[in-house]
Amino acid sequence: MEENQISGYQVKKAVTLPNLYTSESFNLSKKKLEKKLAKVRKQLGKLQNTLYAHDKYSVLICLQGMDTSGKDSLIREVFKDFNASGVEVTSFKVPTDLERSHDYLWRHYIALPARGKFGVFNRTHYENVLVTRVHPNYILGENLPNIKSVTDVNEAFWDKRFEQINAFEKNLAENGTLIFKFYMNLSKEEQKFRLLRRLNIPEKNWKFSAGDLEERKLWDKYMEYYQDAINRTSKPHAPWYIIPADNKPAARLIVASILLQKLKKLQDIKEPEMSDKMKSHISEYKKQLQNE
Repeated sequence: MEENQISGYQVKKAVTLPNLYTSESFNLSKKKLEKKLAKVRKQLGKLQNTLYAHDKYSVLICLQGMDTSGKDSLIREVFKDFNASGVEVTSFKVPTDLERSHDYLWRHYIALPARGKFGVFNRTHYENVLVTRVHPNYILGENLPNIKSVTDVNEAFWDKRFEQINAFEKNLAENGTLIFKFYMNLSKEEQKFRLLRRLNIPEKNWKFSAGDLEERKLWDKYMEYYQDAINRTSKPHAPWYIIPADNKPAARLIVASILLQKLKKLQDIKEPEMSDKMKSHISEYKKQLQNE
């Protein structure tokens, strides 16, 4: 995909989620979309090797979206050509007792990628202003000072939390982490289809949870809070990209293309060169090996 095709997905001004489309095909068949993805991810794999050798930047990829929005399969397909040692995937579930004994960002800090590596957060620190905002009683489990009841979890509380998240990401960016945040924009109708598919196909049954249906009833609240979170936190150093997610092959291609196009713009990412002194001895080194 060309630069002009992907530029529209980045959030550069306030968005209204219900006004955004949730499906894209580029008038291509599934097979052609997959063929394009294979080409893009091969280039991404080569770029990853260069980034690893350069050892200056890390890349943090944040994936958010409603249940069934395709995060797991996107990770599998987009990063298929990466060196396994160069990409680390962390899926954030319900916080453990250990995680709850620290501040809410702690478990995200310790999962950040090292320089030269890609880190993928499958669900992210934004769960702390999404799920907890839909279910503010969850905040009580954090045992925070001055939060004694749900009434204390007010707008001032959320304002402060957004400040903390923005500061967290700014600190990362200033220290060499390249941040990409993708919201998988799934329609409610497509989610219904995918949930039914999980129930109708025995091999998919394990993915279904009755809790998915309870959360689905809160769809409008989630959309309201996703929109607010995206609008408050899409910054030039940590942009949000809204990806139409109803068509999985197209969504994967868009994400991979954005990563490739943006990373290719970084002119200072280069593989380290052999010193002139080492180069002058290449023939000698070859001879030593050949004469063993």
